[in-house]
Amino acid sequence: MTDCKIYIAIVEHSYIICEGLSNILLKSDHHSQVFRFESLQELSEFPGREKLNMVIINPSFAISDRKDFFALRKSLKNAKWLGLIYSYFDKKIIELFDDTIEISYDPSDIKKIISKISKEDWPCLEEDQVEELSEREKDVLIELVNGFSNKEIAEKLNISTHTVASHRKNITSKIGVKSLAGLTIYSITKGIISLEDL
Repeated sequence: MTDCKIYIAIVEHSYIICEGLSNILLKSDHHSQVFRFESLQELSEFPGREKLNMVIINPSFAISDRKDFFALRKSLKNAKWLGLIYSYFDKKIIELFDDTIEISYDPSDIKKIISKISKEDWPCLEEDQVEELSEREKDVLIELVNGFSNKEIAEKLNISTHTVASHRKNITSKIGVKSLAGLTIYSITKGIISLEDL
């Protein structure tokens, strides 16, 4: 068993298919963390998307949300994209992916594909490589999530608006999230704020 942690996103409408695939992935020889998304929009708003090593996706999303698909492929340049095939797709659609997994594959075949790709393409990614926010960045983040402007945050924290802007830039750089919704989700999942604080 490897010490590598692989972050995998599954973009799929079907709960049953997603659960089955997640179960197979979590039983592989890799320490995997699997995230499920029902749309490309959900994936684009996911605070941890920069850490993703692999996106397993129903190719129908590449057809229906073409613009979002290509934008995400471009932004997640280190991730491998695998098509999850269980119906016929044109060859041009299949060529958009680095590899494919067919729904009829044996679990051992799926594990082999994941293992082959992970050995070829990624160094081990450890949890402690993620840069933590400073206490002041957390203070700024809390105020942002509460809807305050840069000027209001500067006044409240007794710092300059330039410093607030600098902290915002650092927060975005560290966690890879720009939208208010994404910042809110990140803050809640990391325990920086609670739902009661909103």
